[in-house]
Amino acid sequence: MNTHFLPLVNWGLGTIMIAIFAVVCVILVAVIYSLASSDKKAPNTESTKESEHTNSNP
Repeated sequence: MNTHFLPLVNWGLGTIMIAIFAVVCVILVAVIYSLASSDKKAPNTESTKESEHTNSNP
């Protein structure tokens, strides 16, 4: 009886795919962190100006 070694899993390709997935996750986290940490304030709208005037005048 002949026994053959038949690998059912390609570990090389799997590790490459996991590494690419990890790099993509790190990039996405970095982009979200940079967007969250940027302190760009929205321009004042009329509703915020009115609320500022009503709060300053008791």
